[in-house]
Amino acid sequence: MKKIIYLIAFISINVCSQTKYLTKTGIINFEASVPSVEEVKAVNKSVTAILNADNGEFAALVFVKGFRFKNALMEEHFNENYAESDTYPKSTFKGKIKDFSVDKLKSATAFKINGTLTFHGKTKQINDVIINITKDKNVISTTGDFKVSVSDFDIKIPKIVRDKVAEDVNVSFNFNLKMK
Repeated sequence: MKKIIYLIAFISINVCSQTKYLTKTGIINFEASVPSVEEVKAVNKSVTAILNADNGEFAALVFVKGFRFKNALMEEHFNENYAESDTYPKSTFKGKIKDFSVDKLKSATAFKINGTLTFHGKTKQINDVIINITKDKNVISTTGDFKVSVSDFDIKIPKIVRDKVAEDVNVSFNFNLKMK
Protein backbone atom coordinates (compact mmCIF):
# COMPACT_ATOMS: atom_id res chain seq x y z
CA MET A 1 0.00 0.00 0.00
CA LYS A 2 2.85 2.39 0.85
CA LYS A 3 4.41 1.74 -2.55
CA ILE A 4 1.18 2.73 -4.31
CA ILE A 5 0.91 5.96 -2.30
CA TYR A 6 4.55 6.83 -3.08
CA LEU A 7 3.99 6.07 -6.76
CA ILE A 8 0.89 8.29 -6.93
CA ALA A 9 2.73 11.09 -5.09
CA PHE A 10 5.72 10.80 -7.45
CA ILE A 11 3.54 10.88 -10.58
CA SER A 12 1.47 13.83 -9.37
CA ILE A 13 4.62 15.82 -8.50
CA ASN A 14 6.01 15.20 -12.00
CA VAL A 15 2.75 16.09 -13.71
CA CYS A 16 2.27 19.26 -11.67
CA SER A 17 5.88 20.39 -12.04
CA GLN A 18 5.85 20.54 -15.83
CA THR A 19 6.25 24.06 -17.18
CA LYS A 20 4.03 24.55 -20.20
CA TYR A 21 3.67 27.46 -22.59
CA LEU A 22 0.54 27.85 -24.72
CA THR A 23 -0.98 29.96 -27.47
CA LYS A 24 -4.28 29.89 -29.31
CA THR A 25 -3.29 32.71 -31.65
CA GLY A 26 -0.28 31.21 -33.39
CA ILE A 27 0.32 32.03 -37.05
CA ILE A 28 1.04 29.65 -39.91
CA ASN A 29 1.60 30.86 -43.46
CA PHE A 30 1.99 28.73 -46.53
CA GLU A 31 2.88 29.58 -50.09
CA ALA A 32 2.70 27.41 -53.20
CA SER A 33 3.25 30.16 -55.77
CA VAL A 34 5.11 29.89 -59.05
CA PRO A 35 6.83 32.87 -60.71
CA SER A 36 4.77 35.13 -63.00
CA VAL A 37 1.44 33.67 -61.86
CA GLU A 38 -1.10 34.78 -59.25
CA GLU A 39 0.31 34.06 -55.81
CA VAL A 40 -1.01 31.03 -53.98
CA LYS A 41 -0.61 31.79 -50.31
CA ALA A 42 -2.67 31.79 -47.14
CA VAL A 43 -2.44 32.57 -43.45
CA ASN A 44 -4.08 31.05 -40.38
CA LYS A 45 -3.95 33.21 -37.25
CA SER A 46 -5.76 30.90 -34.84
CA VAL A 47 -3.32 28.03 -34.41
CA THR A 48 -3.12 26.35 -31.01
CA ALA A 49 0.36 25.32 -29.88
CA ILE A 50 1.88 24.07 -26.64
CA LEU A 51 5.48 23.68 -25.51
CA ASN A 52 6.59 21.60 -22.55
CA ALA A 53 9.59 23.64 -21.41
CA ASP A 54 10.88 20.80 -19.24
CA ASN A 55 11.59 18.42 -22.12
CA GLY A 56 11.13 20.34 -25.42
CA GLU A 57 7.99 18.49 -26.52
CA PHE A 58 5.97 20.66 -28.89
CA ALA A 59 2.55 20.24 -30.50
CA ALA A 60 0.40 22.40 -32.77
CA LEU A 61 -3.19 22.08 -33.99
CA VAL A 62 -4.59 23.88 -37.03
CA PHE A 63 -8.17 23.98 -38.23
CA VAL A 64 -7.72 23.83 -42.00
CA LYS A 65 -10.73 26.02 -42.75
CA GLY A 66 -8.98 28.78 -40.80
CA PHE A 67 -6.58 29.51 -43.68
CA ARG A 68 -7.39 32.82 -45.37
CA PHE A 69 -6.47 33.66 -48.95
CA LYS A 70 -6.61 37.03 -50.75
CA ASN A 71 -9.05 35.49 -53.20
CA ALA A 72 -12.25 33.90 -51.83
CA LEU A 73 -12.54 31.56 -54.82
CA MET A 74 -8.99 30.28 -54.21
CA GLU A 75 -9.92 29.65 -50.56
CA GLU A 76 -12.99 27.70 -51.63
CA HIS A 77 -10.97 25.58 -54.10
CA PHE A 78 -8.32 24.93 -51.45
CA ASN A 79 -10.90 23.67 -48.93
CA GLU A 80 -13.00 21.64 -51.38
CA ASN A 81 -10.52 20.26 -53.93
CA TYR A 82 -7.10 20.13 -52.29
CA ALA A 83 -7.31 20.02 -48.48
CA GLU A 84 -10.78 18.43 -48.48
CA SER A 85 -11.28 20.16 -45.15
CA ASP A 86 -14.74 18.71 -44.53
CA THR A 87 -13.15 15.24 -44.52
CA TYR A 88 -9.83 16.31 -42.94
CA PRO A 89 -10.69 19.33 -40.75
CA LYS A 90 -7.46 19.41 -38.71
CA SER A 91 -3.74 19.36 -39.26
CA THR A 92 -1.33 18.56 -36.44
CA PHE A 93 2.36 18.67 -35.69
CA LYS A 94 3.88 16.72 -32.80
CA GLY A 95 7.57 16.86 -32.15
CA LYS A 96 10.50 17.50 -29.90
CA ILE A 97 13.03 20.32 -29.90
CA LYS A 98 16.55 18.85 -29.77
CA ASP A 99 18.66 19.85 -26.77
CA PHE A 100 16.03 22.35 -25.60
CA SER A 101 16.57 24.14 -22.33
CA VAL A 102 14.96 27.35 -21.11
CA ASP A 103 18.36 28.21 -19.60
CA LYS A 104 19.76 28.57 -23.14
CA LEU A 105 17.26 31.33 -23.96
CA LYS A 106 19.26 34.28 -22.63
CA SER A 107 19.27 35.54 -26.23
CA ALA A 108 17.70 34.38 -29.50
CA THR A 109 18.72 30.75 -29.96
CA ALA A 110 18.39 28.39 -32.92
CA PHE A 111 17.39 24.81 -32.20
CA LYS A 112 16.32 21.91 -34.41
CA ILE A 113 12.95 20.22 -34.13
CA ASN A 114 11.91 16.76 -35.33
CA GLY A 115 8.36 15.52 -35.46
CA THR A 116 5.40 14.35 -37.48
CA LEU A 117 3.11 16.53 -39.56
CA THR A 118 -0.37 15.21 -40.28
CA PHE A 119 -2.37 16.84 -43.08
CA HIS A 120 -5.01 15.52 -45.46
CA GLY A 121 -5.09 12.23 -43.55
CA LYS A 122 -1.39 11.52 -44.19
CA THR A 123 1.49 11.75 -41.73
CA LYS A 124 5.03 12.70 -42.71
CA GLN A 125 8.19 12.80 -40.63
CA ILE A 126 9.72 16.30 -40.56
CA ASN A 127 13.37 16.41 -39.45
CA ASP A 128 15.94 19.03 -38.50
CA VAL A 129 13.75 22.09 -39.00
CA ILE A 130 15.52 25.17 -37.63
CA ILE A 131 13.36 26.81 -34.97
CA ASN A 132 14.42 30.21 -33.60
CA ILE A 133 13.38 30.73 -30.00
CA THR A 134 13.47 33.74 -27.69
CA LYS A 135 12.17 34.23 -24.17
CA ASP A 136 10.94 37.47 -22.66
CA LYS A 137 9.55 37.17 -19.13
CA ASN A 138 6.70 34.61 -19.37
CA VAL A 139 6.54 34.44 -23.19
CA ILE A 140 8.51 32.08 -25.41
CA SER A 141 8.47 33.08 -29.09
CA THR A 142 9.22 30.58 -31.83
CA THR A 143 9.66 31.13 -35.56
CA GLY A 144 10.76 28.92 -38.40
CA ASP A 145 9.97 27.55 -41.82
CA PHE A 146 10.19 24.36 -43.82
CA LYS A 147 9.08 22.87 -47.13
CA VAL A 148 6.72 20.01 -47.83
CA SER A 149 5.65 18.42 -51.08
CA VAL A 150 1.95 18.14 -51.91
CA SER A 151 2.59 14.58 -53.10
CA ASP A 152 3.69 13.61 -49.55
CA PHE A 153 0.12 14.23 -48.46
CA ASP A 154 -1.53 12.59 -51.46
CA ILE A 155 -2.82 15.89 -52.85
CA LYS A 156 -3.38 15.85 -56.59
CA ILE A 157 -3.04 19.08 -58.55
CA PRO A 158 -5.30 19.02 -61.63
CA LYS A 159 -3.57 19.37 -65.01
CA ILE A 160 -5.45 22.58 -65.76
CA VAL A 161 -3.73 24.43 -62.87
CA ARG A 162 -0.52 22.39 -62.56
CA ASP A 163 1.55 25.27 -64.02
CA LYS A 164 0.02 27.72 -61.53
CA VAL A 165 0.59 25.85 -58.25
CA ALA A 166 3.99 24.75 -56.92
CA GLU A 167 4.58 21.11 -55.97
CA ASP A 168 6.67 22.22 -53.00
CA VAL A 169 4.93 24.33 -50.37
CA ASN A 170 6.80 26.78 -48.14
CA VAL A 171 5.40 26.74 -44.61
CA SER A 172 6.34 29.30 -41.96
CA PHE A 173 5.23 29.61 -38.36
CA ASN A 174 5.27 32.15 -35.55
CA PHE A 175 4.08 31.33 -32.04
CA ASN A 176 4.12 33.54 -28.94
CA LEU A 177 3.53 31.03 -26.18
CA LYS A 178 2.58 32.25 -22.71
CA MET A 179 3.34 30.38 -19.51
CA LYS A 180 0.33 28.32 -18.49
